[in-house]
Amino acid sequence: MRKNIKATEAIFPMPVLMVATYNEDGTVNVMNAAWGTMVSRDIVALNLTETHKTVQNIKARKAFTVSIADAKHVVEADYFGVESGKNVADKLAASGLTAVKSENVDAPIINEFPLCLECEFIEYQGDEYGLGVIGKVVNTTADERVLKNDKVDITAVEAITFDPYTHGYYKVTERVGDAFKDGLKLKK
Repeated sequence: MRKNIKATEAIFPMPVLMVATYNEDGTVNVMNAAWGTMVSRDIVALNLTETHKTVQNIKARKAFTVSIADAKHVVEADYFGVESGKNVADKLAASGLTAVKSENVDAPIINEFPLCLECEFIEYQGDEYGLGVIGKVVNTTADERVLKNDKVDITAVEAITFDPYTHGYYKVTERVGDAFKDGLKLKK
């Protein structure tokens, strides 16, 4: 039997993405964003409102990075979501994490997060059904500790996801199948 439940962000788990930019004074700004996805192989969409300091920075610098948050840094990742860049001038320093400048875009790479997409700003879609920030991924970096045979080992990443029903973070670590292969068992 099925039961109707309160509507919320029903597609889950949601990624925990760390969106990093530079402020006007060159300090690093980082925000936690669960509303983001790839819309094609090299295009990322972040559903962020224009009122975010991060979006203002993205528009000004024409660049941003998106890091995948990991279980080891759940406290810092959550901090980037509960504190506004409008209230704290240097959220990165307050978190204790560190960053380096991307060689490819005018945005910082947070050293402690294992995967980072370096993005050029394409456009902001602000209409009723707009996606928000759209960016082109020009480079991806991975900490060597999460690579196995030069490929990302998702179990080593220990990426976290957001559960909108309980407001919890969960670690993604266990492989349960093989994409584009397991379903062939049912194909006639």
